[in-house]
Amino acid sequence: MTKTIIKLTVRDVRFPTSLEQHGSDAMHTDPDYSVAYVVIETDQGMQGYGLTFTVGRGTEIVVCAVEALSALVVGKSLEEIVSDFRGFYRLLTSDGQMRWIGPEKGVIQLATAAVLNAVWDLWARSEGKPLWKLLVEMDPRKLISCIDFRYITDALTEEEALDLLLKAQTGKQQRVDQMLKEGYPAYTTSCAWLGYSDQLLKQLCTDALNDGWTKFKVKVGADLKDDIRRCSLIRQMIGAHNTLMIDANQRWDVGEAITWVTRLAEYKPLWIEEPTSPDDILGHAAISKALAPLGIGVATGEQCHNRVMFKQFLQASALQFVQIDSCRLGSVNENLAVLLMAHKFKVPVCPHAGGVGLCELVQHLILFDYISVSASLDNRMCEFVDHLHQHFRSPVVIQNAHYMPPKDPGYSCEMLESSVQTHQYPQGQVWKKLQ
Repeated sequence: MTKTIIKLTVRDVRFPTSLEQHGSDAMHTDPDYSVAYVVIETDQGMQGYGLTFTVGRGTEIVVCAVEALSALVVGKSLEEIVSDFRGFYRLLTSDGQMRWIGPEKGVIQLATAAVLNAVWDLWARSEGKPLWKLLVEMDPRKLISCIDFRYITDALTEEEALDLLLKAQTGKQQRVDQMLKEGYPAYTTSCAWLGYSDQLLKQLCTDALNDGWTKFKVKVGADLKDDIRRCSLIRQMIGAHNTLMIDANQRWDVGEAITWVTRLAEYKPLWIEEPTSPDDILGHAAISKALAPLGIGVATGEQCHNRVMFKQFLQASALQFVQIDSCRLGSVNENLAVLLMAHKFKVPVCPHAGGVGLCELVQHLILFDYISVSASLDNRMCEFVDHLHQHFRSPVVIQNAHYMPPKDPGYSCEMLESSVQTHQYPQGQVWKKLQ
């Protein structure tokens, strides 16, 4: 029987994380972790859940964009969508009028991600599988048909993408078994937000080390002397044998980034993340070239608009670590394109996560990448931030600093209704107390 989508609702859900400086960095000093939360319903009573991540003010704009897209979704059957998922993706991203406020970037693409995340969740639930398993078990030709290759065929053709997937079939079951047993390696960003005191930083690092964490990311970029002090402190805490990364969240100009990171090179960071404007591909290339002799790579992607920009980053050798985001790009469809391009260009994928729900979602994508695309864990890890997981029906499971594969059907997007109601902005109980 067909499952026709008869209703789409979207709500503005915010958490006052700025009160304790959770998520604070050099550019986002007071983030309130938030989502535009989408629920789609079918005539058979099934529901699909999706979201896109924001940091507070402006979430109401994303909600408006989702509502504008809803007319393209309601009335469609799930079977109709997945039989031509590429066509449905283009329907949302190429509307003759709404694409003007994109195209495929900014608020309209965040809204597209929220809607499509809900559709993928519905599809996985209808198949009774977690999303990563739906992707892993999908026929490669079917999977390719979900991707819009428009604008990227000069870097990756459909035929090349299919060949990559077919080659990765070898050993796939062994990798599934490995992930189910060991999980996917993670790193933590929870210890060193820029607004944290030294005392809190030391305590969180100690706790993380005791819990088996070996890879740590530090926020930098506001004050060089403070960065030197904090990086020195954390390197002393974690020891020379553990991995350190630094993240400037777009704070610097190109020359400033090179000078600043050179001063931090003695602390042996694996990468500098978002050293400059996320749109400056040639700037990232210049930084990459300058830092290569120091053994420091450049990572970026959490605010990279679309597959076209990722294509150019890869073509320009402007990054050494690809950071996909489950809600910045156009959902699973566009992330699949980036995963395949990264594999062709031999650049490891280390996803951006954290926020609200980003860990829950992106774990599915990186599991698929290892099992069905890259077949490698070299220089690969997925970000983990230990905030707000308790608000989800199927929260992430971390064991020994590894993501354990989700078992519940769907894309792990569903939030607890009690949490949604309490934190809905501005009428939720949490926000009424703060007014």
